[in-house]
Amino acid sequence: MSQDRPWFKNYPQGVPHEIDLDEYRSIVSVFETAVKNFNGRPAFSNFGKTLTYNEIEVLSRHFAAYLLGELKLKKGDRVAIMAPNCLQYPIAIFGILRAGLTVVNVNPMYTARELKHQLIDSGASALVVVDNFGHTVQEVVADTPLKQVITTGLGDLVGFPKGTIVNFVLKYVKKMIPDYDIAGAVRFKDALTLGRMHQLPEIDIDGEDIAFLQYTGGTTGVAKGAMLTHRNLVANMQQASVWIGGSAVAGQEVIVTALPLYHIFALTANCLVFMKFGAENYLITNPRDMPGFVKELSKTPFTAITGVNTLFNGLLNTPGFDQVDFSKLKMTLGGGMAVQRAVAEKWKKVTGVTLVEAYGLTETSPAACINPPDLKDYNGAIGLPIPSTDVCLKDDDGNIVSGLEVVGELCVKGPQVMKGYWQRPEETANSIDSDGWLHTGDMAKMDAEGFFYIVDRKKDMILVSGFNVYPNEVEDVIAGMEGVLEVAAIGVPDEKSGEAVKVFIVKKDPSLTAEQVKAYCRENMTGYKQPRTVEFRTELPKTNVGKILRKELRDPVPRPS
Repeated sequence: MSQDRPWFKNYPQGVPHEIDLDEYRSIVSVFETAVKNFNGRPAFSNFGKTLTYNEIEVLSRHFAAYLLGELKLKKGDRVAIMAPNCLQYPIAIFGILRAGLTVVNVNPMYTARELKHQLIDSGASALVVVDNFGHTVQEVVADTPLKQVITTGLGDLVGFPKGTIVNFVLKYVKKMIPDYDIAGAVRFKDALTLGRMHQLPEIDIDGEDIAFLQYTGGTTGVAKGAMLTHRNLVANMQQASVWIGGSAVAGQEVIVTALPLYHIFALTANCLVFMKFGAENYLITNPRDMPGFVKELSKTPFTAITGVNTLFNGLLNTPGFDQVDFSKLKMTLGGGMAVQRAVAEKWKKVTGVTLVEAYGLTETSPAACINPPDLKDYNGAIGLPIPSTDVCLKDDDGNIVSGLEVVGELCVKGPQVMKGYWQRPEETANSIDSDGWLHTGDMAKMDAEGFFYIVDRKKDMILVSGFNVYPNEVEDVIAGMEGVLEVAAIGVPDEKSGEAVKVFIVKKDPSLTAEQVKAYCRENMTGYKQPRTVEFRTELPKTNVGKILRKELRDPVPRPS
């Protein structure tokens, strides 16, 4: 068995090859166990207010009872959440799940067009929305299946007087809450009060019930809902928690949750995995305000942080970050996009902790490969397949390719792989083949030790005179250059070579020139990989979680709103 799976020999000590899939029947049973074990411990903190595991249990029970008793929702109905990280988020998530319903996570930055598509596609019956985005909901609510909109202010659960001040400042000082009017909307706090009048009935939740409709692929076409079951997420939580179990101590962890909980990475890695350890989730509402973020970090001795490359890079380039107390920090996990060597090395230098890269997709709940937590230094790999997970590389004809350093499409099989795309059987069949392998669209290779390396997205590959050029490699080299803050590489049509490399750079040093970049590339890369064109930008287009959108650089046509 281990001959086929060379990664087993490099598993962290004590990590099993398989996980116990039957330990928990649902996310709700994981939640109930955490509440029992860590009752009075801090669970979620935001804007200086902390809720304990017991308080989250009580409030989420009220919310679940409101959804069933007042709104008369039935098992399997969908409820959407449109909010950044705030205390209402975990209460809503666990309330929806405890009611036997399905959570639809909505990116609050969506335009009216994108929101309307997701609400109609998911058939959501109710929506929880933060006031800042109420105006977007107002535009589309009449054209959606929504029966009830539940509104809330970011400060509503923070308590008096701070919560009142937060709401006042957002609306009248920062002008971040445009006026809106949604007929029949109910305030979140009122929903909790109404829920108190109802008993929460016993709900039979099965592992195959859909816990989340997690929308993905919006940058490659119409967003599709990945059906993630209770079993999918519990499996991934088990896989990740045994992986980090050697370094996480029950009841003593504080994890910084800066990536939004509507994103699968933070949802599973921070909210679920660390809930199992009884950790405190320190919610950052607006991580884009880097000086504010650094100020928050300096208030709390934290033990773990997750993020994407752009987030770590942003922190490293924010004054005061190097003064933060990292004495308790023992785990930094990067995912969602490639971690660049220059960023990882600087992170280690500043914090003393290795930035451990992981790999996953929305469709795999998300983790498929993670580097060992005790990794001494950044290694450029996405890690090893985690317990109960099989990974292979396939060629264009669907055959498994073997041999070290041979590049193929990374395919994943395991209990964390989604049930399929919501109401899209054709899309599901295109992604999951007849043997049960999920095709990721990422090109990868494996070394003799069983570590996998992403060489690039299948569709992002640049073909220069018949040679494959992987944008990640070009970006990685240029990111190591003094004077470069951010970089993205794409292929552009070229008469002679078919395609040529073009790079977009955000300068750190204002005096940086295109010629300097090209000279650096000549020193560090073979001819066909070198950028033909260098374009400087003040910023690069990114998704809301900070992943650089190469598609928008290739096709800079503004999207209709």
